[in-house]
Amino acid sequence: MAHRWKNDLTETDVTPERLFLNRRAVIAGLAAGAIGGVGSVQAAGSDDLEPNDWDEITQYCNYYEFGTSKTDPARNAHTLTTKPWSIKIDGMVDKPGTYDLAELTQSMTTERRLYRFRCVEAWSMVVPWDGFELADLLNMVGVKSGAKYVAFETVLRPEEMPGVSRRVLNWPYREGLRLDEAMHPLTIMATGIYGKPMPNQNGAPIRLVVPWKYGFKSIKSIVRITLTDKQPFASWNDANPREYGFYSNVNPTVDHPRWSQASERRIGGSLLARKIPTQMFNGYEAEVASLYKGMDLKANF
Repeated sequence: MAHRWKNDLTETDVTPERLFLNRRAVIAGLAAGAIGGVGSVQAAGSDDLEPNDWDEITQYCNYYEFGTSKTDPARNAHTLTTKPWSIKIDGMVDKPGTYDLAELTQSMTTERRLYRFRCVEAWSMVVPWDGFELADLLNMVGVKSGAKYVAFETVLRPEEMPGVSRRVLNWPYREGLRLDEAMHPLTIMATGIYGKPMPNQNGAPIRLVVPWKYGFKSIKSIVRITLTDKQPFASWNDANPREYGFYSNVNPTVDHPRWSQASERRIGGSLLARKIPTQMFNGYEAEVASLYKGMDLKANF
């Protein structure tokens, strides 16, 4: 498949999960210079793609439908029923319908994608996602001429999602991409982490991952995908357009009104808690900058 993204990492570059789960052994090994390959993992546009461990990824996350604290999703998301699961695909497509997720994923090419993940709150991780390219799904259902955007919607079950009672946002959670962004080979539908099924708190059973955008664009627990010719509703953009633009590309030169975006705090994964410089498009500038050629990235933040 000619469009498929080529990473310069291989499976041998991924740090085994067992090493991260035994943090003392990792630290001792680093001190002794004994962990071959750890800290030297590279990818295009990256100076450090050492993946975070399972606990860091699953215990520190945002999913406001289960609470606004970073630990609320891990504590509360077990209430979400994820089997069976279906996704409604409609709008400007040749084959609209409601697709069973289990059958859908069997027809897709699942890959391991080691991506940087940058939150708009100026913290970051590196996550080994398992999933398939969104372009493959869109090609399967057929995109009609004239479609310009892809809209996404998260499941809404108040009886299983205690956080929605707070009305932090206009539920259900919704997001959107331009069609060319959605079709880009970096954009994936993730179904797992570290080769395991996606944890509920991280967006089970299927979520979007767009690694060059701030994390809130990577909508979780998707139940609907709509192709449209109009810019779709986006929850955070609707709630506060001054702080959360529709594009929300990672850009160290455009600050959030309440904090700088020039640097980020890497969660775990290193000996020292430190801030590191934020890279343009989260380090994927070579791959995606052409999508925004001629655009004012401050006006279209």
